[in-house]
Amino acid sequence: MNKSSSLRIAVTGFHHESNTFAPVPATLEQFIAAGLVDGDELVHVYGESQATLGGFLEIRGMPDTEVVPLFHANLNPMGTITEEAFETLINRMLDGLKAQGPWDVVLLALHGAAVAAHQHDADGEIIERVRRLVGNDVVIGVALDMHANVSNRMVTNSTVINSYLTNPHVDPRMRGRQVADLAIATARGSIRPKIAFSALPVAINILRQGTEDMPMRELIEIANEMQRRPNVLSVSVFEGFPYADVEELGMSFIVITDDDPALADDLVKSLATTAWNLRSEFLGHGVEIEKALRRADLSASGPVVLLDVGDNVGGGSPADSTHVLAVAQRLNTRNLFHSVCDPASVTECEIAGIGAQITLKVGGKTDKLHGSPVQITGVIMHLDDGCFEDTGVTHGGFRFFNAGPRALVHTENDQYILLTSRAMGNTSRAELTSAGIDPNSLKVIVAKGVHSPRGAFEPIASEMIQLNTPGCTSADFSSLVYNFRRRPMFPFEPETTFTA
Repeated sequence: MNKSSSLRIAVTGFHHESNTFAPVPATLEQFIAAGLVDGDELVHVYGESQATLGGFLEIRGMPDTEVVPLFHANLNPMGTITEEAFETLINRMLDGLKAQGPWDVVLLALHGAAVAAHQHDADGEIIERVRRLVGNDVVIGVALDMHANVSNRMVTNSTVINSYLTNPHVDPRMRGRQVADLAIATARGSIRPKIAFSALPVAINILRQGTEDMPMRELIEIANEMQRRPNVLSVSVFEGFPYADVEELGMSFIVITDDDPALADDLVKSLATTAWNLRSEFLGHGVEIEKALRRADLSASGPVVLLDVGDNVGGGSPADSTHVLAVAQRLNTRNLFHSVCDPASVTECEIAGIGAQITLKVGGKTDKLHGSPVQITGVIMHLDDGCFEDTGVTHGGFRFFNAGPRALVHTENDQYILLTSRAMGNTSRAELTSAGIDPNSLKVIVAKGVHSPRGAFEPIASEMIQLNTPGCTSADFSSLVYNFRRRPMFPFEPETTFTA
């Protein structure tokens, strides 16, 4: 370990949550369109953000460190990553590490639920390739999303590894900084990390994954208490991503101690046992669409935020589901906001221009699972390129957003329909204000997500209702066909047993 001289630290990453049930694969073209970030551009895009890379980049001012930002690829969750996209982008990452090395520390910002067509454990493959390239003496620090499906090889090829501890994710920068600090301390010889890992045969329902809600809150409180103990360096709770049909699917835990493997093992077993005993509390059910809309209409104040679980863009859905919009039209729900990814309709609006009245059939164009096109008539209120910035609280800590060209139509029945050209989850109030809408003035906001919109909208919502909507992110696991997951696994096989 390098105890005295300056440390050379590489910062790089690849971030994708892959829904293997989603109809649209993650192609190289989509990654490129989302924006690949190289070199010092990482500092511009992420340096002041609350994302993981923001935490990594905080160490740039530390003495005796040379921090080199290399490369990062990030794409909204969608289907499985194509082999071309994975190999092209990961080779670009590895080429940068090889060309600018040698390194004392490599910091990797990953998601943990990436799945490629030829590599189901895509994040494990990335970490293993980095390890082979840099050798066993280099410290590898890995920061993962809380929804990671963690594999043994992800753990064994990392020196230190952690997850967020909040959902919605509002602590990525802090947890990224923790990984960076532990990695540097390891490289200096100040600590000797020992990792214990436990994976449960449990897929927890997406509706039960909010860390301010029971039972997740109990696990997070235990994890935070453990982190305050002597010799405990980090504790991580991974909720898992239930929409990735892979062997690693499920909840897991990691405890890292300073040269005390027995303590790490005891603590991770304790966490795993507690979670297993709570397994029945991780079942969840949403509210039917019509019931929720009628409840919102009767609310004394707004906005009531309806969470479209089946079209959870943060889980890989296409963002063009129309199930909620169709019922809202039938019920004549007024003063409602609803976004739909529909590039063809955006183009029609651009041709017509601001102020024009237009009739469109929007959404429901990806597949029948997410609904059929819904006809709207209204006035085009706003057109822009879809780029906006939010320096406030957002899920994942992201600051810059790109929904592609957008059009806002105010319909004749007082519904605000925001049409986008790229799939965009509703995780930022700036999405609305940048299009000229005051979210506080609305009666109903339909947000495509489950927990990801909460950071932005919970502060202004009079109520938030999780909907039982169809789609590739449905909370009803029985609607999904799994081929590769572990068996037995709760709740699919209720008789499943587990001993930590």
